[in-house]
Amino acid sequence: MFQTIAVAGLGLIGGSMVKAIRQYLPEAQVLGYELRQEVCRQALEEGTIHSANDWDALGKADLLLLALFPGQAMDFAASHSRQLRAGCTVIDLCGVKEAVCPVLEKLCLEGGFSYIGGHPMAGRELSGYGASLTNLYRGASMILVPTAATGSRTLEEASAFFTALGFGRIQVTTAEHHDRMIAFTSQLVHAVSNCYIKSPCAPDHHGYSAGSYRDLTRVARLDPAMWSELFLWNRQALLEEMDQLTFHLGQLRQAIAEGDRQRVYSLLEEGSRRKEKIDPI
Repeated sequence: MFQTIAVAGLGLIGGSMVKAIRQYLPEAQVLGYELRQEVCRQALEEGTIHSANDWDALGKADLLLLALFPGQAMDFAASHSRQLRAGCTVIDLCGVKEAVCPVLEKLCLEGGFSYIGGHPMAGRELSGYGASLTNLYRGASMILVPTAATGSRTLEEASAFFTALGFGRIQVTTAEHHDRMIAFTSQLVHAVSNCYIKSPCAPDHHGYSAGSYRDLTRVARLDPAMWSELFLWNRQALLEEMDQLTFHLGQLRQAIAEGDRQRVYSLLEEGSRRKEKIDPI
């Protein structure tokens, strides 16, 4: 297991990582790297990290977790690769992989580091270190994307590490498949929720809404800086999912506009059957 772990970025994801490491791997030395000094002070006071922005200590890290926006993750790795020791394992925690993995793969091959792409499938509608939780990853899926820079034991070691932090499933896939699936399961959901809440009826929903409204609007409150970057890095896959959604909405809209009861019934039944087949009760 990794003994010295550096975490770059102490927002919701990175903050939850350092809290989980301190809880479940208390013997590990945790190095935090974060631009916001108030976050560094809080993390030090809470004991979730042992040092903040100690660049000399970075060379001792067995594992570097990049809990940053995609562009920032690539920049951090490029800027500090000379400080990492040979054999260090690098894992990014970004929500897109086709843009990030080739860049970090090349950098790590050149630097003698082991690299694997990662994406923890857990989050909240809140952001920042203050929203981070020790048990955010309890039972969640951790997606791992092996690359040409993945050492012979890296996948096994990474799987054991994330399992120790509480993840309930390790999903191994390719960068391409990851981005296609995430466009559907995460990015499209955030886009729809954010658009849905813009209805002129939204301010008056109190007293008229229940569970379905809460489910659909929970992620409408998002970090626009992060999600705009994720949307644009994964634009092709996301656009394809948006086209699928608008096509099916268009079918239903046309049937309703025409007063075609049988067609409306048929379309609703099709979706209901598909959900039952995919996610049986």
